Amino acid sequence: MASNLPMSPELEQIHGEIRDHFRALANGFQRLDKIKDSTRQSKQLEELTDKMRECKRLVKDFDRELKDEEARNSPEVNKQLNDEKQSMIKELNSYVALRKTYMSTLGNKKVELFDMGAGPSAEPTAEENVQVASEMSNQELVDAGMKRMDETDQAIERSKQVVEQTIEVGTQTAANLKGQTDQMGRVVNHLDTIQFSLKKASQLVKEIGRQVATDKCIMMFLFLIVCGVVAIIVVKIVHPNNKDIRDIPGLAPPAPSRKLLYLRNPEYMQR
Repeated sequence: MASNLPMSPELEQIHGEIRDHFRALANGFQRLDKIKDSTRQSKQLEELTDKMRECKRLVKDFDRELKDEEARNSPEVNKQLNDEKQSMIKELNSYVALRKTYMSTLGNKKVELFDMGAGPSAEPTAEENVQVASEMSNQELVDAGMKRMDETDQAIERSKQVVEQTIEVGTQTAANLKGQTDQMGRVVNHLDTIQFSLKKASQLVKEIGRQVATDKCIMMFLFLIVCGVVAIIVVKIVHPNNKDIRDIPGLAPPAPSRKLLYLRNPEYMQR
C-alpha cells in the first residue's frame, strides 16, 4: 500500500528510513529470542531502544512534512498518508510493548522517565530518557541520591539569594522613589509660592498703573485750566476793547477804560 502512495521526495525518503528501522527492529527481536545470556539481552534491548527512539523521531518528521504538504495534496491523498502515519505509529507502539514484555521477563528494573507510546491522539509524545538502576550498586544509588539532594539544596540556596537580592533592589527602588516624590513635592510648593508672588506683583503693578494714570489725568486737567487762564489774560491785554471777552473775576479792568469812565462823570465836568 505504502509504495503506491503519491509522496514527495522528502516524504518518500523519511518513509523509507522508517521502514528500514522497522525491519531492523523485527530482526533484532528475533535475534533476542535466541540470546540466553541476560547481559547480552540487556545490551540488545538497549540497541533496540535506540532504534525505536530514532524511529519515533522519523515519525515526527514524517508528520511535520505531511502537514507542510497538506495544502498541496488532494483530500484523498491526505487521507491515505494519514492512514499510513497511523499505521506506522501502531507498529512502533507494538515494538514498544514487545520491549516492555522482554524487560519484564528479564527482570530488569528500569526507571522510565517517559512513555514511548502515543497519547490520546495516537501520536508520539516527548523524547525518552531511561535511567538504568539495575546496573548500579546500592552504594552508587545512595551516592547518586545524595548528589541529587545536594544539587537541589544548592538550587534552593541560589533561589533564596535571588529572592533576597530582588527584595533588596525593590527596597532601594522604593526608597529612591520616595525621595524623588518628596523632592517633587518641594518643587511643587516652591512653584506655588512663586506663582502666588507673581500674582501679587501683577496686582501691585496694576494698582500703581491706575494711580499713575489718575495722577496724570489730574495734572493734565490742571495744566489745561492754567493754559486757558493764561490765554484769556494774554488776549485781554492784547485786545482790551473786545467786548466778546468777559473780564476775569478778581482781575482789574485795563487803565484806558477807567479813564474813559472818569471823564464821563458829571461831577467831574462841573468842576
